[in-house]
Order: sequence, then structure tokens, then C-alpha cells
Amino acid sequence: MNVSEQLLHILKQEGVQHIFGVAGDALNPLISAIAKQDTIEWIRVKHEENGAYAAFAQGELGNNLGVCASTVGPGALHLINGLYNAKKERSPVLAITGQVPVAVQGTNFHQEVNLEKVFADVCGYQAIIRSPEQAPKIILKAIRTAVNEKCVCRIELPADVAMMEAESEEYIQHAFRSNSVVLPPDTQLEEASKLIADANKTGILAGAGCRGAKETIEAFSNRINAPITHTLRASDIFDHSMENVVGLTGLIGNPSGYKAVMEPDLLIMLGTDFPYTDFLPKETNVIQIDIRPENIGNRIPVTLGLHGDVRETVALLLEKCPEKEDRSFLEDLKKEFREWKKSMEQKADDKRELEPIHPEIFARSISEQAADDAIFALDTGTSVIWSSNFMNFHSERRMIGSFNHGSMAVGLPAALGAQFQFPEREVWAMVGDGAFNMTLHEFSTAVKHNLPIKVIVFKNDELSFVKIEMEEVGLAPNLDALHVDNFDFVAYAQLCGGDGIKVEHARDVEKAVAMAKASKKPFIIEAIVNSGELSLPPRIGLTEATGFGLSKVKEIIQSLGGNRKQWENLKKEIEGYFD
Repeated sequence: MNVSEQLLHILKQEGVQHIFGVAGDALNPLISAIAKQDTIEWIRVKHEENGAYAAFAQGELGNNLGVCASTVGPGALHLINGLYNAKKERSPVLAITGQVPVAVQGTNFHQEVNLEKVFADVCGYQAIIRSPEQAPKIILKAIRTAVNEKCVCRIELPADVAMMEAESEEYIQHAFRSNSVVLPPDTQLEEASKLIADANKTGILAGAGCRGAKETIEAFSNRINAPITHTLRASDIFDHSMENVVGLTGLIGNPSGYKAVMEPDLLIMLGTDFPYTDFLPKETNVIQIDIRPENIGNRIPVTLGLHGDVRETVALLLEKCPEKEDRSFLEDLKKEFREWKKSMEQKADDKRELEPIHPEIFARSISEQAADDAIFALDTGTSVIWSSNFMNFHSERRMIGSFNHGSMAVGLPAALGAQFQFPEREVWAMVGDGAFNMTLHEFSTAVKHNLPIKVIVFKNDELSFVKIEMEEVGLAPNLDALHVDNFDFVAYAQLCGGDGIKVEHARDVEKAVAMAKASKKPFIIEAIVNSGELSLPPRIGLTEATGFGLSKVKEIIQSLGGNRKQWENLKKEIEGYFD
């Protein structure tokens, strides 16, 4: 057994089933070892970054770590963006990179890169293998660190060491996984209970750190009559059919969710490091509960911080807090949220016959038809807006994406990783045409492995979210720079060996979604949508109003000056808003 085979043996005993990557010189011994067994499957992606996105999806969705791999300097560097996404989403991912032989390291050898320095910011730990004797000890340390700290770790395997005879097998064991629960001291729980008892209006802002604590938080909310606002990443924890959920806050949030955070005299932040301080109160009592103490007080000053596991800490507070009687604040916001959901249903009604089609219609139809345990990989951009506002991630549905890193082109490769991990579940990739153009080559990867992923491409021939960003700061959008040159995506899907359908009329949306759902092949819905669709935040402050207003003035001036593209853009926005 050589060092490459030993590494593979350790990964097999840890339950790893897939390695996503691109083969190359320093990695070839590992590729050879994979070919000699049938437990771990090598998934050749078209670009290393996409392998990192696929590994992120597996780390995010499962109870284990995702694994990606690449060869020396150039290939390893391609992993960086996908790994940064895993870091920001706190997904356990192991990256295996090759390296030039030890004997020539430090000589500026062909393709040599100081990978330890390059990966220092993205990795929680780097296992730099220099000898066979050292290998199993630090390989296992990398795995332990990744799964327990939910971070990215890297194994560096030089080309010469990879072929050496394995040693130190007596150190091989299953990587330790902690099941310990952290709780705050009872004195702090008593203090929190008193703050809650004294508050007239209490709100809950719940983040992704609440996964696994849904029922406990729901009971807590009922006891203290606190509406639940969730972050974007927690959309598949606190779905919009839950009794006390009043929606989402932030730039793509809704009014009731915003008010539930900004209007209480006590805000309880649960498992969230919500970064948008414009959507957090300035002079409110705040209790923040988080398993990561560095998050407490990171965004706004807190009255009381509780370092602990969210579910267990809230369960203790549930026992200590008196039941509150006044439900007026909660009921008012629930009513407003019901009215908002009704307005969203109207916006997503397929009887709205504007063409190109309102993108909301597609999102609603997918939400209504997708399986109760479907997985949705959302790409960065307006596809997140349509999905978060017009879909309900209820039951066992999961939603993943680049929500903290905000990188384009995560949707399709993340869908690949999800479908490999859960072959029996429906997997939907919700992507814009700009993002799809960046990763469309991975559709053929799905065909090669018979993955029935469903890809909806919101096709409006522009980078719509970038246009919103330009308008927000008062710039007239540069429509030439924002333009996306597209082609026939359905023909491409069929050329690859998959299937698809182009949808240009609202009346055909429901049928197209049903076709995608039923397909046994990778399937593309080429959704021809309106590029002028507007999405407004739950509160428009002076800065946003000034920025959008100034942008529209500039667009009008350019239109009057003969800029036909700006005129067409304004016309689409007006038609979309008043339809």
C-alpha cells in the first residue's frame, strides 16, 4: 500500500463516496488507487471550481464531509472560489491537492505554487504531507477539524510522496466526531428569562444555526408570543406555512419580517450572524444565542449574550419563561404576512399574460409541484429573489447556495453534488442565464452520470442583479456591459443527451414544470422572462430612494437623448410593474 492508497483507505472508512475533481500529474497516483476499488467514485468535473461547489453541497446537506481534488499549482488555484463558498457557509469540505516533489520544492519548479500560503485564509487546517510516516496522523487531523469545526481543510500530497510505501498504519482510526452540547450558566439563563418577562414586545430573528431546533423554537415563540423572522439561509428551516413565521428581512425581505425585527423592545437573535446592520435595530434590548461566541455582539451591541447550543439553550428558556398573554404584536404581524403572501400569489398568477413572462410564475409553479423533500440549489442573483419570495421550503425541503460568499455559478455544480449524495430525491437548480453560461459544461457531467437534475434558467439576456446593484447606488445601468449573449439552451440540452423545453407563454409554465419533474434525464427549462421585473426591499430608506431615483433620472435622460436600449429597459420595467 502506498501513501495515495492509504489516504483513500482512510476516506473510505470515514464514509466518503465521491471525490470531485480534475486529474493531473501529481494527483495521478490517487486516481490510480481509486480505479482499484469500487467504494469511492471519482467524478470528473469540467472545472475544478465546480468540483469544490459540488463538494460544498455534499458537506452542507449530509452528516459528513464533501471532498474535492486537483493537481499542482494551476489546478489547485482553481478550487479557491468554491472553497471560499464552503468556508462562508460553514460546510465541512476536504480539498486534496497535489504538489511538486519534495526534492524540488522551493526552487521555483515548473507549476510550483506556495499552496500553504495561498490557502491559509480559506482553510481551518492544512495537512502538508512531507513523509509517509507523518501522513495518516495529519490526514485524520484534517478530517477531524473539517467535520467538528465545519470548515475547509486541505491535504497536500507531493508527487513523490504519493508513490512511497505507506507507514504508521497503527495510527489509523475513525475520526472523532463530537456530540457534546454547550450550555450557558444558569445565572445567565435567569437573566435572559427576566429580560423576556419584562419586555412588552419581543421578536425572534432566527438563522441557519437553528437547524434541528425548529420545533423547540416554535414552542418558545408560542410561549412568549414572539413572531419569527428568518434569515435567507434559514428559509428551509422556518417555512412560510409555520404558525408564527412572519417572513424574511434584509434587502429581499418583506414588511412583516422587517417590522418583527425593528419594532420590538426585545430582540432575540438565534444562531445568526446576520450582517446587514441597516436591517437591525439601533436601541433595542438584544439577547443573542450562538454556539460560536465570536458571533455574539458582532453586528450590534447586545444586552445579554448566551454561548450555547441553540436548541438546548432555548429548551431551558422555555422551561423558565412565564407564558405571555398579550398576542397583539404577534397577531398583527401574522395578519400582515398573510396579506403579503396573498399579494405574492397574485404576482405569480399564470393569468398574468405579459410576455416575456414574469419570473415569479415559474418559481410558484415549481414550489407547488416539487417533492416535499426536494433540494433546491439557488444561484446568486435574481433567482434567489424569485425563489425566496415565491417558494415555500416546507417539509423536508432543503435550499443551498452561495448566500454568504455571493458567488455566481454555484447552482448547477451544487445540484450535481446534491444529486450524487441523494439519488432518490428531486434536485432543482434555479439559475440565471449569466450564471448558466459560466457552468453549462457541467450539464454534460449530469448526462454522463444519469443524474435527473432539473435546471430552470431564467433567461432575460442580462445580468439583472448587477443592474439592481448599479441602480441602488444611483448609476444608470450600462446595458451593453450587462448584456448576456445567449443561444438555444434546449438544443444544447438535447445535444448533450439530456432534454428540455423552452417556455414563452405563461399558460405553458405548469406543463413545463411537470415535464421536468417527470423526466429521468437532466432537464432544462429555458424560461423566457421579463428583464424589467422590479424587486423592492421591505423598507426604502433615503439612501436607497436617492440611489434608485437618481438612476431612473439618468435612464430617462439617456432615453430622451436617443438611447433606445435605455428606453426599452424603462418600458419593460413599467410594463412589468403595472401588469
